[in-house]
Amino acid sequence: MDDARQYLNIGTKGEAEVKVEENQLASRYASGELDVYATPAMVALMEQAAVRVADGSLPSDWITVGMKLDVRHLHPTLPGATVRAEAELEAIDGRRLVFKVMAFDGIGRIGEGVHERFCVERPAFLADAKRRAAK
Repeated sequence: MDDARQYLNIGTKGEAEVKVEENQLASRYASGELDVYATPAMVALMEQAAVRVADGSLPSDWITVGMKLDVRHLHPTLPGATVRAEAELEAIDGRRLVFKVMAFDGIGRIGEGVHERFCVERPAFLADAKRRAAK
């Protein structure tokens, strides 16, 4: 595949949702001391929303991999709250995909940013990883 435009459309959106539990807290991630929703957990949820936009529309041996994140975590969220992430495909440059990502809890927006993913052929990508590991 040279260009993802044949499979994906600008403006396509995806979502992912989670209830904040103990294993998603900053204190558990070692990304802080407080029992609030961890930034790494929010980032993972944003990535999950972007994956839902792209991966199901690509040919069967193709997936996307994350390659860049520029995210701001704006507000804390307590355990028990539901967090929803949204990703919207904003640009396609060959096999590079650019998403606007946002996260919300029941009160409002808690995070925002830009996430880039790259379309790769699964067998070739894994073969490259194995070659690197063998060095």
